[in-house]
Amino acid sequence: MGLYDRDYAREDLSSYSQRSEAKIVSFVKETYKLFAASLMAGAVGAYVGIPMAGAIHSWFIPLMILEFALLFGLFAVKRKPGINLAVMFSFVFMTGLMLAPLLSYTLGLSGGASIVGNAFAMTSVIVAAMSFFAIKTKADVTSYGKPLMIALFVVIGFSIVNIFLGNPMLSVIISAAVVFLFSILVVYDTQNIMNGAYETPIDGAIALYLDFLNIFTALLQLLGIFGNED
Repeated sequence: MGLYDRDYAREDLSSYSQRSEAKIVSFVKETYKLFAASLMAGAVGAYVGIPMAGAIHSWFIPLMILEFALLFGLFAVKRKPGINLAVMFSFVFMTGLMLAPLLSYTLGLSGGASIVGNAFAMTSVIVAAMSFFAIKTKADVTSYGKPLMIALFVVIGFSIVNIFLGNPMLSVIISAAVVFLFSILVVYDTQNIMNGAYETPIDGAIALYLDFLNIFTALLQLLGIFGNED
């Protein structure tokens, strides 16, 4: 799973309070444009990666290191026009490549194409619904940042443990927890975008992209497990 630290892109909220309403609207629009573009770049990465899923699986650790290097590199260059977008799209393309082995496995199952399509549709509905809820609710989910981060690290810990255990039931529980946790994080990130907690549109777009990616990956694993006749 692509589980990442959510706070790499946060800044002091007081600096954002000085922005005009017009700038805020422009900021939000740019964020969601980049989010949509990220989804397309990630999809391209997955499409390119499926034919070489075996090689990607063999080189999983080095490629994972490269993926994280691109993420941290993005943090370093996010204020540099041109370079920031190049690193951003390189990162999301890489996340698509890393998803290719799971997609290839799922497509090989009976009804695999339907599983992938259903996982994507369900993810889209969840993200859209939680984003709408984030905008309409009077509850301030951004105040729950620390508990959400603790929950994230707990899920990461169990995921690492299960790499060695390989327990199918634990895999189901972890995947379900990821769907629930990142659904809440969609609300958290959406409210942060609207409130101006992110320094650049790239920060907000990547936060939403990681929410989408993790929900999609977890649903793909869940549907794949229950759709596997073995």
